[in-house]
Amino acid sequence: MAILAVNAGSSSLKFSLHPLQDGQVQPFVLSGNIQGLEPHGTPEMSWTYLGKKHAEALVVSADSSPFATALQGVRALVQRLEAAPDIQAVAHRVVHGGGVFTESVLVTPEILDKLASFNSLAPLHQPHNLEGIRQFQAAFPELPQIACFDTAFHASMPEVDYAFALPRSLQDQGVRRYGFHGLSYQYIMSVLQEHTIRGRGRVVMAHLGNGASLCAALAGSSVATTMGFSALDGLMMGTRSGALDAGVLLYLLEQGWTHAQMEKLLYKQSGLLGVSGISADMRKLRADGSENAQRAIDQFTHRVIRETGALVACLGGLDALAFSGGIGENDAVLRAQVCERLAWLGIRMDAQRNQEASGKQAYAIHAPDSSVEIWVIPTDEGRVAAREAAALLARQDKATAQGQAPATSALA
Repeated sequence: MAILAVNAGSSSLKFSLHPLQDGQVQPFVLSGNIQGLEPHGTPEMSWTYLGKKHAEALVVSADSSPFATALQGVRALVQRLEAAPDIQAVAHRVVHGGGVFTESVLVTPEILDKLASFNSLAPLHQPHNLEGIRQFQAAFPELPQIACFDTAFHASMPEVDYAFALPRSLQDQGVRRYGFHGLSYQYIMSVLQEHTIRGRGRVVMAHLGNGASLCAALAGSSVATTMGFSALDGLMMGTRSGALDAGVLLYLLEQGWTHAQMEKLLYKQSGLLGVSGISADMRKLRADGSENAQRAIDQFTHRVIRETGALVACLGGLDALAFSGGIGENDAVLRAQVCERLAWLGIRMDAQRNQEASGKQAYAIHAPDSSVEIWVIPTDEGRVAAREAAALLARQDKATAQGQAPATSALA
């Protein structure tokens, strides 16, 4: 048996198949990505199965959509793969669970309706996550669909960190800091704790990619994070602004900007793209070499350094620093610059190991005399989602065996 993990976006679909062995989720045997799922797009599916890479174009029929075609492509692929394990459930990454969902849940119509009420809090992600669930329900009607939340890992944050300095009545309505990238942080933390005792101490994790955030963890639990009410706060990102004085938005309102214009500005036209005017891709900016490209890189790096310092203050020190995400895992220059600016913490990087780190699992890059351990840990959100789904199914099986009615909803 296996769990199929899914991450549905606006124009792409990532999936991975994780076998179960003695009830434990194993690394994926199948991993794939389908691009071109925007309206009138041409889906292209690439995948790796047992270490071998493949690719094919998917043909959209007149009575179908790119997304529906992609799902049928995934189903057909899994069915035709030699020796592929049977799927027991589909685990979906869902960005926002609000203050309601603090653990994974079996999806019901009522839960889908509640999750849709959070769409405005994560407009780049939530609607597409939920559409993925709906489409997979139609394509795999016999399988349980399980929602796994990015916000759940941060449910342990104390009120002093998640509360805004606003009237309590607004907090009672759900206006508070939630935090995101939780599935990634859950995976990084589990790997770090497998490799070093420092993972049980004061840790800052840096998920740096097109979406970027930092998380401070103490004894394995989140105590502070840079993202907040929405996925806009904190670090500068690929196309998102990060932390911004609310007065800027009031000014734009006075200038006649509409909600739609401001949403597009903050989510799609800011960050690395907005500052550079060139690209949201750090690799392209590194290769460009222009003054505008360097300005964007410097600003991104500075925000990482500044916010790391703030989280270290919340922790009262630092035992380990972990880099992950597309930029964190692959940009050795950024890692070196961040660690150089944090040398006052006793951080010492091994330059050679830093250059060697990309593409390796859980690779330590600190020097022997470093007071802080530094790690590069490629994240695997799909495996965490699969673990969450397997654990939920095991709890339900246990409840059924004991003659209890298994809970299927956090709203029950």
